[in-house]
Amino acid sequence: MNETESTMHCITLCLANAFDFKKLSERLLASRRASLLKDVLLIDHDNAYSMVFPYGVVVHWNVSLDDRRKLQTELFEFATDIHQVIEEDNFRYRVNAEQHRIKFDCIEMSSDAENKNLVAVSHAMAQSIKLSSFENHAQDTIETTKHLPKSLAKTGKINLSKKALAKIRGQLFLTNSDIILKFDLLDIPEFFWEYPEYQTLYTQMTNYLELSQRTNILSKKLETIHILLEMLADEQKHHHSSTLEWIIIILIGVEIAIILIDKLTAL
Repeated sequence: MNETESTMHCITLCLANAFDFKKLSERLLASRRASLLKDVLLIDHDNAYSMVFPYGVVVHWNVSLDDRRKLQTELFEFATDIHQVIEEDNFRYRVNAEQHRIKFDCIEMSSDAENKNLVAVSHAMAQSIKLSSFENHAQDTIETTKHLPKSLAKTGKINLSKKALAKIRGQLFLTNSDIILKFDLLDIPEFFWEYPEYQTLYTQMTNYLELSQRTNILSKKLETIHILLEMLADEQKHHHSSTLEWIIIILIGVEIAIILIDKLTAL
């Protein structure tokens, strides 16, 4: 890394739901100056670095726009569910600082020949932007369905067909399960089991990005989605029971009509 104290640019991008990391690693390790540190691909662009994570995120350190675009084209080849709107976080950083610290969106750290400081901070930044993706997904789902409890409170029922209710329940369930199944991405990465000396810098960054507080808020949003799921399930049961009641009433009416007709014809 350059022995300089000038401020440089760091950008984090959430490009997709995930990468086919095995195939992507094989490609990049063969075609670029790249190395694999646990579950992170580190790509060297001549004193600029990209960190690629399996869950669809890349963190660029002082990488030119041209190099970012070239790498992104390759990443998309191995991406699943590419995001239509790419989420982005920007920070400034400098090395050879007297101490590790993050202040006013500027990351200061000591020089590190093996770039493990960058990897440590990248883990926190990648988790943060993935969490943002989860947060937005959950919030969008809540916003698009918030009229349902309002309708229930106002009229005592939800004016949707059985099929429409089932589709909304399916969407809510997919959002809930998709986030919960990926929640372990927000745990402390395995990288720090092998390199515990770098965890302090990671912890500083997660605290700055408020990962713990945001994860708790996301959990509450997921609880809201779960409550909506249960409410819609109850409404579907009500629809079903109401339909059965009407069928029974109609059948009873038909039976009474048949009895009356029989009696009238017997006279």
